[in-house]
Amino acid sequence: MHTYDAQVTLGAPQPLPDEAALDGVDEFLSTCCVTTDAWPHAPAAVDYHAAEGRSWRLSLSADGARTARIPTPGTMPATAPGEHPDAADASARGTASELVLALYGRIPVDALKLDGDRRLFDLLLAWDPE
Repeated sequence: MHTYDAQVTLGAPQPLPDEAALDGVDEFLSTCCVTTDAWPHAPAAVDYHAAEGRSWRLSLSADGARTARIPTPGTMPATAPGEHPDAADASARGTASELVLALYGRIPVDALKLDGDRRLFDLLLAWDPE
């Protein structure tokens, strides 16, 4: 992220390398989003899909926020029993670089391909758990 910030300063930002970006999405979702503080809105599931083939689900509820990798097709679902892995309330698609840059606020979320309840992305940005 720091390299990207320096590139922006020089006026020549480049996409992050795929593996670093994929790790960045995983790290952001598992460290910055996971909390036991109650989600103050209706329960929701938000999926993030990287063009490089990895996907994550952020589940929001009164129990807080948790994240899980969504496995590739043909493997066990990462969701709770009875929960369909494609039943997200909203989803964001882009390259891993675009996803991690949006998560860290370096590019607007609207730069991604958004589906479903786009309002959830605004609620997530405004949410400040303890």
